[in-house]
Amino acid sequence: MEELKRAVAKEALKFIEDDMVVGLGTGSTTAYFIEYLGKLIMEEELEDVYGVPTSYQARLLALEYGVPVVNLDEVDAIDIAVDGADEVDPYLNLIKGRGAALTMEKIIEYRAGTFLVLVDESKLVERLGQKMPVPIEVIPAAWRAIAEELEVFNATAELRMASKKDGPVVTENGNFILDARFHRIDDPLDLEIELNNIPGVVENGIFADIADIVLVGTREGVKRMER
Repeated sequence: MEELKRAVAKEALKFIEDDMVVGLGTGSTTAYFIEYLGKLIMEEELEDVYGVPTSYQARLLALEYGVPVVNLDEVDAIDIAVDGADEVDPYLNLIKGRGAALTMEKIIEYRAGTFLVLVDESKLVERLGQKMPVPIEVIPAAWRAIAEELEVFNATAELRMASKKDGPVVTENGNFILDARFHRIDDPLDLEIELNNIPGVVENGIFADIADIVLVGTREGVKRMER
C-alpha cells in the first residue's frame, strides 16, 4: 500500500509548475508528495513554488524537506491544493478528516484553482460512509448536544479519543472531533450543508463537489478520475 501512495505522490508532481502557490494537505500520502516536492525545489527543478500548509504536520514536513511556507493570509490565490481522502465516491465526493485537520483543509481546498486528490484504491467506495464515519469538528462545550442532535439524521456519533494522551483529540483550533456514522448518505452536498447548520458545528468532513482530479494508486498503475 505504501508503494501505491508513493506512486500517486510522484504522479502529482506533474501538476506543479514554477511560480505556483500549492496547498499542502495532511496525511500519509500527502507527506510523500511534500517530500518529493521539496526534493525538486532543492534540486532547482522547480522555482518560486510556495506551500500553504493545512496543519502543523504539513508545515513541519514542508520545513523539513525545504518547501518554502507561507500563510493563507499572505497569498492572493492558491493555484493548486494537493491532499488525500478517506473515501472517494464515483462522483468525486469525499470524506476527509481522519487527521483532524478538516477545517483548514476545506478552507484552503475550496479556495484553490485546482483541487488534486491522492488516494490508493482502497479508498474508493460506491457511496460515502460505507467504510468511514464523517468527522465533525465541534465546539467543546457543545459536543454532547450535537451528538444528540445527530440522532435526527439517523446517525450515531462518538467523541474521538486521543491515543497517546488522556482525553479527547483536540484540533489545532482547540475543538473536539465527533465521528458520526450515518445509516445512508444519499445526497452528500445536502448533508454537508445541513451538518454545518447545527449550532456548535465548526466544519464537517464531507467535501462535496470540490475535487477536480483524483489520482488513484492501483496495482496496475496510477489511474485518473475527473469530474
